[in-house]
Amino acid sequence: MDFKKLFSARDVTVGRPWKRIVELALPLLIGNIAQQLYNTVDTIVVGKYVGDDALSAVGAAGPVINMIFILFIGVATGAGILVSQRFGAKDREGLSKVIGNCITLTLIACLLTTAIGLLLVLCPLFGGKDILQLMRTPEGHIYEWCRQYLIVIFIGVTGNIFYNILAGIMRGLGDSVSSLLFLLLACGLNIVLDIWFVAGLKLGVFGVALATIIAQSVSACACAFKLFRMKDLFSVTKKELMLNRQLASSILSLGLPSGITQGIFSMSALLVQSLTNSMGPTVIAANVVVMRIDGFAMLPCFSLGNSMTTYAGQNFGAKKLERLETGSRQGILVAFLTSFTLTSITLLLSRPLANIFTDTQRLIDMSVKMLRILALGYLVMGMSQTIQGFLRGVGDTKTPMWIGITTQVILRIPFAYLLARLTATEEYPNGQCEALFLSLVITWVIGFFLNLIAYSRCRKKLRANAGDDWQLVYETAEAASRSD
Repeated sequence: MDFKKLFSARDVTVGRPWKRIVELALPLLIGNIAQQLYNTVDTIVVGKYVGDDALSAVGAAGPVINMIFILFIGVATGAGILVSQRFGAKDREGLSKVIGNCITLTLIACLLTTAIGLLLVLCPLFGGKDILQLMRTPEGHIYEWCRQYLIVIFIGVTGNIFYNILAGIMRGLGDSVSSLLFLLLACGLNIVLDIWFVAGLKLGVFGVALATIIAQSVSACACAFKLFRMKDLFSVTKKELMLNRQLASSILSLGLPSGITQGIFSMSALLVQSLTNSMGPTVIAANVVVMRIDGFAMLPCFSLGNSMTTYAGQNFGAKKLERLETGSRQGILVAFLTSFTLTSITLLLSRPLANIFTDTQRLIDMSVKMLRILALGYLVMGMSQTIQGFLRGVGDTKTPMWIGITTQVILRIPFAYLLARLTATEEYPNGQCEALFLSLVITWVIGFFLNLIAYSRCRKKLRANAGDDWQLVYETAEAASRSD
């Protein structure tokens, strides 16, 4: 095995499409699993060593963190798309300028994220209430610990943001293995620090937050070291770091729709979290358990979507239309098979998985009920993510944004509150936990059909606009085999 090639940029404009997509997706999947472990290990450690209130506090912080991080998601998405397209077109100068501008935009995003995050948590801006009070976070330990966790995370946010941006650039170059290696190293460090700070030094929620930002900073530094050694592909000097108005605008115009979409998801999650909080501490803690398991279950879907963005971007840049379409069809098929497997695993192992996080039987029973509802939505979610990855790769980031607005705002929130009202009982006057996840599954199914329509229209548009310089014939099986 050629290890140097394994840790290098990968050209996915040649070879079997499904194989290239899977080769990109597997390191992304492992890396995403490792990244998810940051939050999951935090949850397990505080749940086991501090208690269910600490478990609820860490979980309640999630929607706030996700909402604020939209400031860099746009930069990361725009960076990955432009990098993959420039790399596919073999444009060294353009690639260097894109990467330089991305680094400068990332620094700006770090400063804004820290300032806005601390402002929302520390200052009573909305009717004398801070963001946690608006979310109806229970007073006492849950509120105080959640506030403490957020303050530490926002102060040390730079490591998280820079890792994700730099890893996105490397994915655009087809190198998803190097960032995986650095993330696994940081994840191991995070686990060790979590146990030391919480079980050993008794630092509680503050300790898990501190461990997270230290580990994330390590992964960011390692990723930067590797990226800037790729001098055969690009070079970044002071000239490239200077913001170019046109290029920065292109990065943001491609990335902001994705950022806005994530922001919409986060705002929706905040409103649904408010509903969740009103159902009581048991539902809050069960929701945290389900979201942690769901976070892992969704990773193959997200990984396939991200790999499809790189695949589509490089082949779009290389103007290989037939290969672009062939890869998209094969990618959707791989996504369906993956989603079917995820659904089966979640249905079979829901109780043992919930038992990892807590020993409270009532909490486990409620979590299992939620998971079995949610698992049904996985059948379509993988295909939706792959289609959206294709759309982003060819430069259409607005369509996924509008689909997100439709499903997560116009449909999800009203469905959740309506179902909560319909399931209200004397024990749960504000509704039962089923309402939270039935509404989510319904919107996932509707979103899939909307994505399918958008995908069909995009393919027709690409064919209509393909010029004489486009490669309209897919390479033969023999040629693809030799490229492998």
